[in-house]
Amino acid sequence: MITSLEDITLDLKATLVEHARHIRRHIIEMTSAAGSGHPGPSFSPTEILSALYFSEMRYRPDEPDWLERDRFILSKGHGAPVLYGALHEAGFFNREVLLSLRKPGSLLQGHPHVKAPGVDATTGSLGIGLSQAVGQALGAKVAGLPNRVYAVVGDGECDEGQIWEAALAAPQFKLDNLAVFIDHNKYQYDGPVCEVMALAPLADKWRDFGWRVEEIDGHDYDQILGFLLRSRQCTGKPSLAVANTIKGFGVSFMAGTQEFHARSLNAEETARALEELKD
Repeated sequence: MITSLEDITLDLKATLVEHARHIRRHIIEMTSAAGSGHPGPSFSPTEILSALYFSEMRYRPDEPDWLERDRFILSKGHGAPVLYGALHEAGFFNREVLLSLRKPGSLLQGHPHVKAPGVDATTGSLGIGLSQAVGQALGAKVAGLPNRVYAVVGDGECDEGQIWEAALAAPQFKLDNLAVFIDHNKYQYDGPVCEVMALAPLADKWRDFGWRVEEIDGHDYDQILGFLLRSRQCTGKPSLAVANTIKGFGVSFMAGTQEFHARSLNAEETARALEELKD
């Protein structure tokens, strides 16, 4: 965990870049092995999860239920492979478990479930994750625990009314132990977000609800880590980053396209993607 902007060194950023590259490889490998999944939406918040799991959050892979751990909630549950990739990279489970994605009886189903080590909330029905994050942050406050709670919400998910109910509640309870990223990759299942349900001015809406808000590049570690640092320094209100990202970012033929929203890569595409992501 950084304590000042000077802590964002080239070595730290290089380490996070490597973790992100590994997580993307894990995403491709597990979704291709499953023959299904959502690789494109999983790619867009990869830098955010790399920063959270390998710089920011406190957790114990050998004690996943440690009471004082920081919590992470992937509200856009269809992006589960990015969470599973980060948890595997952090040592919560082995490669055999990773490659069991979506198989009968596997701990790793298409959406996150709390039975999987390191998963703090069952999500997938869009809109519910932010409410769970608010509840966990409030619970930590009431119990006097040091936990911080982090969440990633999809931009298309902001169509859901429950998101805005939770957005009202967090400032009401002064949840300064809550930091949220909106993965603003501009696409949802039905098409461009701006055409399905226009969100602009997105940042201003959250500010008006009482959040401390930044607009950042969701692939830039200086901006991601800077936001996380300032969220810890803020008192009396929750923090939110509108993280501008690119769907499929990290592999050339996947970036910026809707094609891989809800399908795995075929054998040729898998080989191409892994070649781009090799050491």
